[in-house]
This record gives sequence, structure tokens and C-alpha cells, in this order.
Amino acid sequence: MPDIVEFGPECLVPEIRNGTGESPVWDPQRNCWFWIDIPNRGVHRMDAATGAIRSWRLAEVVGSMVLRPDGGMVCACTTGIFDVGLPEEPGVEEAAMTLLAPVTHPRPGMRFNDGRCDRSGRLLVSSMVGDISLADAAGRWYAFSRAEGLRETALQGILVPNGSAFSPDGRIFYNSDTHPKGRMVWAYDYDPDTGTPFNKRMFIDMREMVGRPDGAAVDVDGCYWICCLDEGCIKRFTPAGVLDRIVRVPMLKPAMCAFGGADGRSMMVTSLSRGGADLETDPHGGRVALFEIGVQGLSEPRLTR
Repeated sequence: MPDIVEFGPECLVPEIRNGTGESPVWDPQRNCWFWIDIPNRGVHRMDAATGAIRSWRLAEVVGSMVLRPDGGMVCACTTGIFDVGLPEEPGVEEAAMTLLAPVTHPRPGMRFNDGRCDRSGRLLVSSMVGDISLADAAGRWYAFSRAEGLRETALQGILVPNGSAFSPDGRIFYNSDTHPKGRMVWAYDYDPDTGTPFNKRMFIDMREMVGRPDGAAVDVDGCYWICCLDEGCIKRFTPAGVLDRIVRVPMLKPAMCAFGGADGRSMMVTSLSRGGADLETDPHGGRVALFEIGVQGLSEPRLTR
């Protein structure tokens, strides 16, 4: 039986609620956490020492975010990949955006979604049809670097591609399908020199579980932590695919988790809420949780290529 750990409302970050909180990431250079709010086009930063939060808005809906070596960020939005600068002047709330690579989606109503950098500093990012009720498997994974631009990979035909993460050596790539008709996590061998995933195999079949697989993270032992949408927990699977830990959180729809903090043993978890009826059954929906998990996580690579 897996170990079960439970965190209550005391772990919630005060005074902030997202539509869909995603892409939490720890910045050790500035001792702070970042995350985004997809539908509200928000970027948030929380100082770890003081808990102070500063927020900015983007010009379009954002799907995911990674950091640059200089402390800036790169965001995958609706129309392409953007360099994003966050003005520090008081009262300036609009982020500065510079287009790095436009995208031509195969269907209307699509946007970028989940993404992260591989261990060599290349971005892998997915796309999806925004209206998931259509169950349109036009979603796919792209690779991006400044040198090579944006290119499609062979990973296509996915409803809601999500759950991206890399093994500690960078040679296994994980991803999931969050859609109710998907609910699978796959593992691929991965060539870090070319950014090519291959040799697809099933890693976790979640179709008989309550939750749907959303965002993920990997710890130093290579265990895969996946947020379980609609189940209010994060599940840890060993590299062999064995469930060995369940972390219960106060939000019913946790969207993505990340390791961080000074010792890499803190975990931030974002969540989503569509408001109204959602909040009746999930009063902490859209909130952000932060707690000591007691497990060493891997630091997230920055976009260096």
C-alpha cells in the first residue's frame, strides 16, 4: 500500500486564486516562486522570504512558462513562443513580450499548453484544442530552441497533452493525456542531443483511477509525481511505475506541482477553478499550496539553447 500524507488549508498561499494555475517553478537566483494563470493571462511571483506576491498580465492566453538564464522567462501562449520581461517599476502590470517563434495550429481554437525544458536546455511544449468537449485529438508536442526555431515532433494525435517531465539523466521523457477519454501517462526514450522522443510505452494507466493526470515533476530518485485532477492529490510513481506515495492537498483540482526552496524539499502545487459551481464543492479551487514535502526534487533547467 502507498504511504499517504495529507496537507490541509494551512498550507495555502494567502489571498490569491487562479482560473488555472500552472507552471510553478522555483528561481534560486532570486529566492522566489513563479507561476502562471492560463485564462487570466497572469504571471505571479512570490518572494520566499516575505511571502510578498507581485503580478503581471500578458497580452494573450498563456499555456506554460520556463525561465531564462538571465532571470527572464519564455512563455508559450496562443500564437507562439515569446520572450517575456517583467517590469519592476511600481504600478506597471503589463509584461513586455517579444515574439520568438510563431505557430500555425492545425485547428482553430488551439493554444499552447504544458511545457518544460529538457536537461540540455531545449523547450518541449504541447498544444491542444481549447474546447475539450470537442475531444479533438489535434494536440501535439513541439521542440523549440533559439538556434533551431520551433518544430513539430512525432508526438501527435493527443487530446490534452500534459504531464511533461524528464528523468534525472534526461534520457526518459514522460507525458500524459489529461482528457477524460485519455487518462494515460507514457514514457519515451529521449535523445537530448536532437530533442527526439522515441520508443513510446505506457507508464501509468489511470483509466481505472478517480483522478486525471495533469502536471508533473520528478525527484532525485527518478520518481514521477503527477497531479490528479478531480481527486485532490499528487501521486508518486517509482521509475518502475509503482505507486508508492499519495499526497492529499486541500484543492480538488491540483494542476501542477514543482520542487523548490533553498534545499529543494519544498513543493508548490497550483490548481484550477471555473468558479461558481466548482467552488461549491471545491472551496479552495484555484488556490496555490506550498509545503515541505521532505523529498529532494530536481531543479528545472532553463532555456539555454
